[in-house]
Amino acid sequence: MLVFLSLFTLGLGDTDLSYSEILRYLFFPDGSWNATAVWELRFRMIAAAILAGAALGIAGAVMQSILRNPLASPFTLGLSNAAAFGAAVAILAGNGSSIMGSASAFVDGSNPFVITLCAFAFAMLATGVMLLLVRVTGCTPETIVLAGTALSSIFSAGLAFLQYTADDNSLSAIVYWQFGTLSKCSFEQLAIILAVLVPVSLYFLHKRWDYNAMEAGEDVARGLGVNVRLTRYLGLALAAVLTAIVVSFMGVIGFIGLVGPHMVKRLVGNDNRYVLPGSMAVGALVLLLAYIVGTFGFGEEVIPVGIITSAVGGPLFIWILIRGRVRR
Repeated sequence: MLVFLSLFTLGLGDTDLSYSEILRYLFFPDGSWNATAVWELRFRMIAAAILAGAALGIAGAVMQSILRNPLASPFTLGLSNAAAFGAAVAILAGNGSSIMGSASAFVDGSNPFVITLCAFAFAMLATGVMLLLVRVTGCTPETIVLAGTALSSIFSAGLAFLQYTADDNSLSAIVYWQFGTLSKCSFEQLAIILAVLVPVSLYFLHKRWDYNAMEAGEDVARGLGVNVRLTRYLGLALAAVLTAIVVSFMGVIGFIGLVGPHMVKRLVGNDNRYVLPGSMAVGALVLLLAYIVGTFGFGEEVIPVGIITSAVGGPLFIWILIRGRVRR
């Protein structure tokens, strides 16, 4: 289904190219405008949706598993707000950004690399604080989720303060950065996401039995020989790295890491042998659908995928919860 939807998306837009021509330009680019349109306007967005959706999906599934909490996700644990706060700090420290164009409100950071690096650093800082809380207090998985919610609130307040004190130019740049959009990500950045996603996903899949054991309870997991503390630390840290890279390159994209694993669990149960790869596939599928709706569903207006996922993800998550409750 993901392959079919990707091929269908390649044919959308105003290029008037047949599918045979699109595939020819895709595999044999000749430097023409049509080849550029296929690669830059279609393939890059599709690749970004698949990689980001897969990364956020498996990160959310691992967080829910090792914290034994269905509400755990990169978004609810505060990583997205921390990254947005870091980006805002970088934008203000760099004296704002330049705004080019009026219709699309395209904002180009005065130093996008610094903004991305700062967003990543603050996302990892939030993760470090959360792991420190686990080590110092020995708190329960439920408390970790509450701590993540508190961190999210703190960074959200800091972000609101920076927005309040920013000038018009910087405020526009900060607000624009928060809109999760695939168009921000270059091929070089996609290569970085892929280089991190592949080894981290392989590690998560290798530890699938340990995650299954931890979902049965810490005592059961220890009885089966699982190092619960190390598995939890490493799982949270790697999931946070995966999320931080995606968010720092693309902005805030919420609910993929929350809704994706829940949709898979409704279909195949809680066995992480199927939940982890399924969450990657469903996350990619949902984000690609959000891109199609946001790009082609509102006429000439292009809506960032972060707005679409938040608008659809909330009601969809409520529907999943209600449906699960009715079945029980």
